[in-house]
Amino acid sequence: MNSILPTFFLSFFLAANSSLTGRDPNVILILADDMGPGEPSHMGGLVPTPALDRMAKEGMRFTDAHTTSSVCTPTRYGILTGRYNWRSRLKRGVLVKASSQALMDPNRVNLPNFLQQNGYHTGIVGKWHLGADWELLENPPAGPDRKDDSWRVDYSKPFRNGPVDVGFDEAFFILSSLDMAPYLYLRNNKSLSIPTVNAGWPHNEYNDYKRVGAGAADFDAHTCLADFARESREYIKRQASDQDNPFFLYVPLTSPHTPCTPGKKFKGKFPQYSLYADLVAETDWVVEEILEQVADSGIDKETLVIYTSDNGFAPYVKIPKMLAAGYKPSGDWRGSKATIFEGGHRVPFLVRWPGKVKAGTTSDVTICTTDFFATFAEILTSSKSIPVNAAEDSFSFLSSLHGEKKAIRPFTIHHSIGGTFAIRKGDWKLILSKSAGGGWSKTTGATGKVVQLYNLADDPAETKNMEDSHPEKIKELVADLAQAFRNGRTTPGPIQSNEGWPFLDKKMMQHFPELAEVK
Repeated sequence: MNSILPTFFLSFFLAANSSLTGRDPNVILILADDMGPGEPSHMGGLVPTPALDRMAKEGMRFTDAHTTSSVCTPTRYGILTGRYNWRSRLKRGVLVKASSQALMDPNRVNLPNFLQQNGYHTGIVGKWHLGADWELLENPPAGPDRKDDSWRVDYSKPFRNGPVDVGFDEAFFILSSLDMAPYLYLRNNKSLSIPTVNAGWPHNEYNDYKRVGAGAADFDAHTCLADFARESREYIKRQASDQDNPFFLYVPLTSPHTPCTPGKKFKGKFPQYSLYADLVAETDWVVEEILEQVADSGIDKETLVIYTSDNGFAPYVKIPKMLAAGYKPSGDWRGSKATIFEGGHRVPFLVRWPGKVKAGTTSDVTICTTDFFATFAEILTSSKSIPVNAAEDSFSFLSSLHGEKKAIRPFTIHHSIGGTFAIRKGDWKLILSKSAGGGWSKTTGATGKVVQLYNLADDPAETKNMEDSHPEKIKELVADLAQAFRNGRTTPGPIQSNEGWPFLDKKMMQHFPELAEVK
């Protein structure tokens, strides 16, 4: 009885308050690229982030928020589908090539097309990194400066299975990261320019590595964030004038991911640190621009704004001066981008919704970036349910936004760049590897005999492996993981299919045969 009443009154409250405006709330989801949980200044970061600090002050900060994966492409897939990334064909790594096949299935119900079907106008501004199906040139240009895969694509023709084919009404974006060709803008399903030059930018002043490939002559990585800010503001301004239909704007930024190419306004802002610090400041500025446009458009109270990141800090960026000054991008957590440790998948997570989410609050409820789908679906006043074959790993955290402390997930599964699995249940975290699962962190060495078992309540830095003392906990968590594989979902509902068996570690299967596929 007591557990039911809060949910009932919450639903009543939301319906009543939404009816005052006559429509469902606008939703803006801002996704940073490679920002660790210790980087916002309200979390101890050296670089002032006034916009993020404002969101924390005016909304809710989640202290136990996670991505499905510790790298780019898989997390983005999880955000838009509400399912764990390893259920797709991508079992490890990221999409790197310009010709990489689209990862999103246009025939599957996903977050943007679900919202679209429920009256939302949907837009994306930023970095896609989920592939697209291009036509390839029969005779790609030859020569030593045309070797990259990006020169094989026919940019004069539309592509298929990009953002507008999976549920976005409008799209302004780059295909992948700013260190992955092609270097040009795309709008809807077409390239805005034809590549004529080789382009590429070094990581930063400490790391001159760069990926060179096809680029448009008029494309400049240094103006990318300003362009995204402008396009985001224009989209919000246009859609705010629609009094009948809400909008969903997805803003996956390219920063602070390398290359560190801050715009003129920010370059040199922190000479004592690094170009990386400048880029963090510019990332925060984009958030400020979006918040300002929401206010200028008079839709503050009708708009839910969320800020998070796709994974943790990337150690290959190299920031010696910042580290010497005490910069801790992963906070007190172990590891960083690509690893299976907390620093790889624990991320900043801020929610601002004036009048709905109490200002200056925190939540320690465990949430995951797959949970957007179920959360946004529950916000809808139309009470339409998600199809049983969609959002298989998405749990609504709407109750958490209103102060409830009850756990919403039975467990949470994480994935590293190399395909290593971890499962978290309550305070316990089991890593199915002796090491970090890949990546560039110094914490990649073996730290276990077979697996790693940590109690995060007692040992948040993952330093005390308890695999020998708690075999029963290992058995329990392995059983949960095996069930998640076999059921094709972790939410209640009929069994679903994965796109190939998720678990690829043959040596680990010898220890835990229940993780192997039954044929």
